[in-house]
Amino acid sequence: MIGNTSKVLKSVQTLGEIFNKYEVKKEKSTRVTQEFQDYALRLADKLNDRKHIGIYMRLAKLNNTALLDRALSFVADSNANNRAALFMWKVKQLKINKAK
Repeated sequence: MIGNTSKVLKSVQTLGEIFNKYEVKKEKSTRVTQEFQDYALRLADKLNDRKHIGIYMRLAKLNNTALLDRALSFVADSNANNRAALFMWKVKQLKINKAK
């Protein structure tokens, strides 16, 4: 067994060598300091719409999370192509129904 360890040690790579084989894309750093910011980021991720994060920040800051959760559950149950647009439509409908 001792004679085989030299062969094993030659095939062992350092972590740096392993990680250098892969290209890692760095995402834009986000500094979340408020609860609504975290909620907006998670909402944008669930809707696959990170480029409109500002809209979700505004929605999360100004609206009740229960309303947004209801709209999100509606979108999750559908098989829409544009989930973000369906979400925005449902938020609008829920606001109209709440006002009545």
